[in-house]
Amino acid sequence: MVIACDTSFLFSLYGNDAHSPKAVAWAAQNTRALHLNSLTHFEFGNALRFSEFRKAIPVGSAARYWSGFEAAVAQGRLIVATSNLADVVDEAKRLSSLRTLAEGHRGFDILHVASALKLKATHFLTFDGNQKKLAEGEGLVVPV
Repeated sequence: MVIACDTSFLFSLYGNDAHSPKAVAWAAQNTRALHLNSLTHFEFGNALRFSEFRKAIPVGSAARYWSGFEAAVAQGRLIVATSNLADVVDEAKRLSSLRTLAEGHRGFDILHVASALKLKATHFLTFDGNQKKLAEGEGLVVPV
């Protein structure tokens, strides 16, 4: 079983938002490592910094949350997998052409699901309802 995740889940797990209790509870009951690629790694760091810039999280929180995230990577609880960006983008193009007109998906949401598919994930963690529909439509189990 390969479990992939998106930025919304990471932000809830390693940051602090309305979904944090649910993410922390899920992680406490599931010991498998979470998989992500370098796009998600980048977007999570940027999301932390942008949240601090917008004053949605207190000053200094982005660095503190990032430190917890990096510790999880070092401990093997998070696996930043190497993906061929061109392959991920090709998969994203496929998903977009099949689903965006009918379901209205944003580009990065499609990239997250495409990345999960390229990682051969069976499960996908997100708190984005529309992204959940996309992932489930592609056969991924979305347990939260």
